[in-house]
Amino acid sequence: MALAASSFAACSLQPSRAARIRANHVPRPPPPQGAAAASFKRAGSRTNATKGVSAVCEPLGPDRPIWFPGSTPPPWLDGSLPGDFGFDPLGFGSDPDSLRWFAQAELMHGRWAMLAVVGILVPDLLSRWGFIDAGFSWFDAGSREYFADTWTLFISQMALMGWAEGRRWADYLNPGCVDIEPRFPNRKNPTPDVGYPGGLWFDWANWGRGSPEPVMVLRTKEIKNGRLAMLAFVGFWFQAIYTGQGPIDNLLAHLADPGHSNIFSAFTSH
Repeated sequence: MALAASSFAACSLQPSRAARIRANHVPRPPPPQGAAAASFKRAGSRTNATKGVSAVCEPLGPDRPIWFPGSTPPPWLDGSLPGDFGFDPLGFGSDPDSLRWFAQAELMHGRWAMLAVVGILVPDLLSRWGFIDAGFSWFDAGSREYFADTWTLFISQMALMGWAEGRRWADYLNPGCVDIEPRFPNRKNPTPDVGYPGGLWFDWANWGRGSPEPVMVLRTKEIKNGRLAMLAFVGFWFQAIYTGQGPIDNLLAHLADPGHSNIFSAFTSH
């Protein structure tokens, strides 16, 4: 429905055939030279790109960085998604609906992974500094006693997470339907992107609004850190299973003896 509406809006803005014929006969200025020509070329590559799934970020031009220099990115990866380096060898994103879902899934997984990495490292450090019980480890945190029993915590978490995820799913199906941005008579609220609610509650410093290029830079940094956090969590999980220790212990052991305490020792010592 959204794609059809966008197509209809785009078609309705097209000039008539007579107007196009008249425009073709209007004398055109000579092409710019030197630095002006380079600027004109960059602007043209951006405006000629196909609008992607974002309502704020504009697609990058054909000179954008890609994962393998010299290769041609698939047509459905036009550079409008943060962190898009043209990598989709199996064509999973060729369907527009699938690409939109994959982008949101990666964004949410990256944010959860960043929270998880912080939640693993900070208690480990606090345990070493004596602020919490010694010997705390993230992989046995579920077996400890807290202010409430396990079932109470589980049901409370399911209720709160269900409410939040339900609203996120509703916003995915109908963007903007759960907007809670306060309305002011002399203020025009920005158009929210799915996955980036922004506004007074989620972007009080107004970092995620403004011209498209800075917004794309910030969102690209976020998705890069999210991808790194997902890899870090996989590493934490592997270390916990193999060594039975936390990431800080493994890091200190590696720094003390890099030649023997490394990733290869997991495959050579047993």
